[in-house]
Amino acid sequence: MGIDAQVEKILQSYTRYGGINCSGAESFPNRENVVTIIHDLQSLINPGYKRAETLDESNLRYETGLKINRIISMLTKEIQKAFVYEVRKQNKDKKNVENSHCFGLAEETAIALIDEIPELRRQIHLDIQALYEGDPAARSDEEVIVSYPGLDAIVIYRVAHFLYKSGVPVIPRIMTEYSHSRTGIDIHPGAQIGESFFIDHGTGIVIGETTIIGKNVKIYQGVTLGALSVKKEFMDKKRHPTIEDNVTIYANATILGGETVIGEGCTIGGNTWVTKSVPPHTNYYNK
Repeated sequence: MGIDAQVEKILQSYTRYGGINCSGAESFPNRENVVTIIHDLQSLINPGYKRAETLDESNLRYETGLKINRIISMLTKEIQKAFVYEVRKQNKDKKNVENSHCFGLAEETAIALIDEIPELRRQIHLDIQALYEGDPAARSDEEVIVSYPGLDAIVIYRVAHFLYKSGVPVIPRIMTEYSHSRTGIDIHPGAQIGESFFIDHGTGIVIGETTIIGKNVKIYQGVTLGALSVKKEFMDKKRHPTIEDNVTIYANATILGGETVIGEGCTIGGNTWVTKSVPPHTNYYNK
């Protein structure tokens, strides 16, 4: 079979099965572009740690401005695509979408994220302190920043959660699933996670969309905060547990259900299976 015939067959499959993402405002957000934005955001949040860049007092202001402009430009385009896609999906008969309106909303959202960076850095500083103070193996804040996958997952989650709360479709999931692929830590951007969040080791952690986690919570590898049922009719219900302040959850514990509350100050032992609420200040272990 010649190449022309092969091209024709593949084009026919595009028509039959879809799955093409062309460029332009009406395309689906591009994963590689979103990953590039993540790298710029990580560099803006913890400059000099995630990329090979030469920073000093003489160029810090310039480099910071350069990153901000690049993030706003790229993120605006990807958020616009997400908004246009969502409008077209909800209005299937509406062929002409007001792209300029979506662009305006996208630009406002990208700028709002940049405005939020100082607050995100405050939260992430507390997460770094929680990791450093909670892990005897950590020798410095700097070591935590450059080498702890738990912190990478938390940083990307906090950015994605801001966009999720801002009503941005798709992109928050791209961000956290990229983090998941790199760290083995699966945090849905819709989860609500308080300050001073500690993830040690982290591999295999799953935190579902409607999970609520309070302050000063420690979670170890293999923990699942999941749903009792994955039926589609429950998609708008609270399906995942609530973890109150100052709780420690050890490795491979599974806590399920939207009505399940782990009370303040509890310790949940490793390899436990929890589907009912646990009163505050309880040590809960397998027996």
